[in-house]
Amino acid sequence: MEFLNEYHLSGLFIGICTFLIIGLFHPVVVKAEYYWGTKCWWIFLVLGIGGVAASLCVENILIASLLGVFAFSSFWTIKEVFEQEDRVKKGWFPKNPKRTYKF
Repeated sequence: MEFLNEYHLSGLFIGICTFLIIGLFHPVVVKAEYYWGTKCWWIFLVLGIGGVAASLCVENILIASLLGVFAFSSFWTIKEVFEQEDRVKKGWFPKNPKRTYKF
């Protein structure tokens, strides 16, 4: 942490980690919708609330920022899971043959 502060790299580090966190959530959305459908939205709600709570409890601004990014990426994933269902409906992504769909 001292290295990042000494060379003013904290912002760059947060940006890189934000990019990686958001990038991690994209395949998670696809897999979650494939295996569980939209029923899994509450998992991301719990993760988001946990991330917010952890962010408020941590004093280190770098870690608190990354927890905040994780939390709001989790909240955004709720929306994406429902949109992923629409993408599957349009045929852009494969259906899970072991699941029954509403459409």
